[in-house]
Amino acid sequence: QVQLVESGGGLVQAGGSLRLSCAASVRTFSAYVMGWFRQAPGKEREFVSGISWSGGSTYYADSVKGRFTISRDNAKNTVYLQMNSLKPEDTAVYYCAARLGSNHYTTPNGYAYWGQGTQVTVSS
Repeated sequence: QVQLVESGGGLVQAGGSLRLSCAASVRTFSAYVMGWFRQAPGKEREFVSGISWSGGSTYYADSVKGRFTISRDNAKNTVYLQMNSLKPEDTAVYYCAARLGSNHYTTPNGYAYWGQGTQVTVSS
């Protein structure tokens, strides 16, 4: 069983920054591909970013490329999402997700484990 707990969300002005963290309760964190998704009111959950088990490969949605950075610390069982130059359209609940294995997915059904989400609100 994998438990994921996100933190770091909040209210920020446009152009500001936030750093999300996701702590995983799992014995072999390095065996999991990790991802961040987000869901705005009335919209489907969408892929934001993903990272391989080693951190050597990272993936981003076009909408956040160049502004967001994903990273992981396997010694701390934690994945991070550094979000810079935030825009009002980044407002959403952000979810951390995990999947066992090495394949990268950009769809929610590719991930078996989910956190409870953390709210990010960007004001204009």
